[in-house]
Amino acid sequence: MILINLLPYREEKRKRRKTAFFVGLGVSAVLGAVVVGAGMLLLQQMTAAQASRNQFLTTEIDKLDSQIKDIANLKAEIESLKSRQRAVEDLQADRNTPVHLLNELARHTPEGVYLTTIRQTDKVVSINGIAQTNERVSELLRNTARNSEWLEKPELVEIKIANLSANSRDQKRLFEFSMKVSIKAPVNESPATPSAGVPAKKS
Repeated sequence: MILINLLPYREEKRKRRKTAFFVGLGVSAVLGAVVVGAGMLLLQQMTAAQASRNQFLTTEIDKLDSQIKDIANLKAEIESLKSRQRAVEDLQADRNTPVHLLNELARHTPEGVYLTTIRQTDKVVSINGIAQTNERVSELLRNTARNSEWLEKPELVEIKIANLSANSRDQKRLFEFSMKVSIKAPVNESPATPSAGVPAKKS
């Protein structure tokens, strides 16, 4: 006996294939959604961690900025104190300068030289005087250049025959001179003010 299947098996096979395709498509969509959701969750966690690190860095940077400002203020205060200290030291040194100046001129001015005017401008002293000979003026320049602890760089500005009126007939010829000399601070300056007297020949 021969059996003949009259059912549309091809249609059934096509339906099974179609059903399997849609099932696979659904499973793939679900898996894709799960992967995307996991990626988004991981990305959010990484973003939150990075934001936390950024906030920590911002806080630490603010602390460092505050410390840098404090250090800058301290440096400014230190510089201000140093400036005041230098000003006080300069005032102390300037207070003793005239005494040292007169003392040095008294010690290094040779016999036969008479100082008429002494004028100080900052660290430069202009000196006018009268000398018996040119050699006396040269000796004064040498003394201030080599032997003075407070004076340096003597410079002869002018020397000429003095125009003096006198009644004596046998008056010797005198020389009128002007010079400049600079004031220097000695290496070992004593804080105490030396007691210096100017000889009577200085006027």
